[in-house]
Amino acid sequence: MTEGLRERKKRQTRQRISETALGLFVARGFDGVTIAEVAAAADVSVNTLYNYFAAKEDLVLPPDQASPQRLADIVRARQPGESAARAVLDRLRDELRRRDRAVGLTAGFGPVFEMMRAAPTLTARLEDLGRQMTDALAAVLTEETGAAPGDQTPRVVASQIGWFHSLVYGEIGRRIVAGEKPATIAAALLELLDVVEETLGERALTYAIREG
Repeated sequence: MTEGLRERKKRQTRQRISETALGLFVARGFDGVTIAEVAAAADVSVNTLYNYFAAKEDLVLPPDQASPQRLADIVRARQPGESAARAVLDRLRDELRRRDRAVGLTAGFGPVFEMMRAAPTLTARLEDLGRQMTDALAAVLTEETGAAPGDQTPRVVASQIGWFHSLVYGEIGRRIVAGEKPATIAAALLELLDVVEETLGERALTYAIREG
């Protein structure tokens, strides 16, 4: 579907606001910049900014990119014969190989990560996001497997998947701070995922296989 003029202008405005905000946050710290300052620098009103971003944290972690449904969506889209855990492992491997923005391996992400790590409200948002991802995934696994009330297996499997998903992001962040290049980080994380797969129990790796 072709993007209309109105949609293109809205997308461009949203992108301008986001890029302006990140530039200010990196230069002065997340807590050192107000919404009004971001709006003025992006040449929009405060009301317009809030039409695009409901909260200040959304300027750094927009819900469409940092979604609580990320793990659940990956599992919902898995192929026939693929388990929930393998679907997430395969997606992470694909994102690492492509240096995808989803895993923070794009050029210039280092200063953004440092800014995020220094902001308590952003680190709290990330921690809460991880919990929400696990909760949403557990709900999907419960529904798809028809788990009986009181069966804790979907929650345990979702927690294991959430654990290695968080492990990957934490390791990427550590290596970014250490100054490693994206290609080096990606290679190391692909090896880490191999270890994760070898370490996970067979029950987790074969749980919720999609029927053909």
